Amino acid sequence: MPFFLHVLGLAVFAQGTSEFMLAGLVPGIARELSVSPAAAASLTSAYAIGMVAGAPVMAAWSAHWPRRRALAAFLAAFVAVHVAGALTDDFAVLFATRVVAALVNAGFLAVAMSVAASLVPPAKQGRATAVLLSGVTLACVAGVPAGALLGERAGWRAAFWAVAALCLPALALVFRSAPAGAAGRAPVSVRRELRVLGERPVRSALALAALVNGATFATFAHLAVVATEVTRLPEAVVPGLLAAFGAGAFLGVTVAGRRGDGRLVRYATAALPAGWAALALTASGAVPLFLLAAVLGALSFGAGSALVGRVLGAASGAPALGGSFATAALNVGAFAGPLAAGAAASAAGDQRAAAWVSAALAAAGAALAAAGRRTGRAARRATDGVA
Repeated sequence: MPFFLHVLGLAVFAQGTSEFMLAGLVPGIARELSVSPAAAASLTSAYAIGMVAGAPVMAAWSAHWPRRRALAAFLAAFVAVHVAGALTDDFAVLFATRVVAALVNAGFLAVAMSVAASLVPPAKQGRATAVLLSGVTLACVAGVPAGALLGERAGWRAAFWAVAALCLPALALVFRSAPAGAAGRAPVSVRRELRVLGERPVRSALALAALVNGATFATFAHLAVVATEVTRLPEAVVPGLLAAFGAGAFLGVTVAGRRGDGRLVRYATAALPAGWAALALTASGAVPLFLLAAVLGALSFGAGSALVGRVLGAASGAPALGGSFATAALNVGAFAGPLAAGAAASAAGDQRAAAWVSAALAAAGAALAAAGRRTGRAARRATDGVA
């Protein structure tokens, strides 16, 4: 694989770390900025807002930008907003920096995906995309626990500074090595692609992706608070808990890449409601909390990864916008899940309510998946009857 592809992967790793690291920084942010844990957890939703709004818009808007300038501008803006977040004492400003960071992250990914495809022959484009997006999985496995550990040892601001610093080598290499030409895409017919994205199979896959990811992040955004307030673990243990979740996520994504999406989505969506309910019931114990974090990380990220493939397959007639809509659907869940969980936890006065919200969202996803399978079987029978 070309060296510059790994440069892009480094930037995606930093951006993925930034997106997910708030799960381990919630207690420190809440304490220092004098806000509730639910308010601090909403910073995860702030990032999702920017990704939801930015992914489709940036995918179309940046299609013909000069690649080097676009990548450098998005990455430089990403660094700048993390510096601003590290310096502010105002929670509203911090919230705004998360939205802007997500917008420029979406823009960077829109250009980076086209660059990755252009660096290799068509037969290797799938592998190139996998190398690029592996940065997100590595962020779950290594970046997020490292950010939580740094936040616990040196304060949450240090994690923001670290993300900004991690982007600097990638930014320098973008200036030096990035292709200078335009993104190279054919003209995008937004109206035609939106018609494809409005078809029932695509809508169902997008809705299922949103529900599964909503269930994932409802609890993930509150996992550090569950560990410290419910399980009564010291904050020093939180990075290990996040590492367990990340290791499970890495395994789930790996299995999804090798096995395809059919059986994995069916089994995972059926198991997730019970898994989240089990976490809610046993969260007072450290051993069940760690074990279920790893198992649910595997099921959730495995299903989420497979569902992205399902969306792209169903939306093959929308090559420019299909991936961005899959990203947006995942982030609709990442936005709504923590908000619903925060409201439930505040109303109940118990952080375990977040896991019950995850169980409810996962149950809705399982019902949708089952309904989709029934519709598919009915359609096949009708087709066979006509034949």
